Amino acid sequence: MTTLSVSPLPPVTTELRSWIITNVRELHGLREALLETLEARHLVAAPAFDDRADRVLLVASELATNALVHGLPPSVVRLLLADDCFLIDIADHDMQAVPELRDVEPYDSGGRGLHLARQLSLDVGWYATADAKHIWASFPAVTTRG
Repeated sequence: MTTLSVSPLPPVTTELRSWIITNVRELHGLREALLETLEARHLVAAPAFDDRADRVLLVASELATNALVHGLPPSVVRLLLADDCFLIDIADHDMQAVPELRDVEPYDSGGRGLHLARQLSLDVGWYATADAKHIWASFPAVTTRG
């Protein structure tokens, strides 16, 4: 296994919205609310012009699921805006576990969440605060409008 690199958020971010989730049944509502916010803030274009929404929702779902399954709920999901990107930041309260990139065999059914996040986003990192462990993924903020 490889440890995910420790990396704080960009120095200046603005929180656009946050959600508290306590179990995997809440992920559907999270995805709907996140998509609504991304579209309202013009961070993604209509799906016909931009597949970014699908990538963001998949990464957010994977990271939130990891936080719920491998961390200590409740988990806090935040949508943050920086100068040149927006970020999904997901916190859980398990301060003992360090995020790791699992070695995945072709026929394994799990362990791909962080790998997917790294492939579908600009960057992925993690950091700890006094009471939570945060994992984040960033995406380009500029969209093409159709």
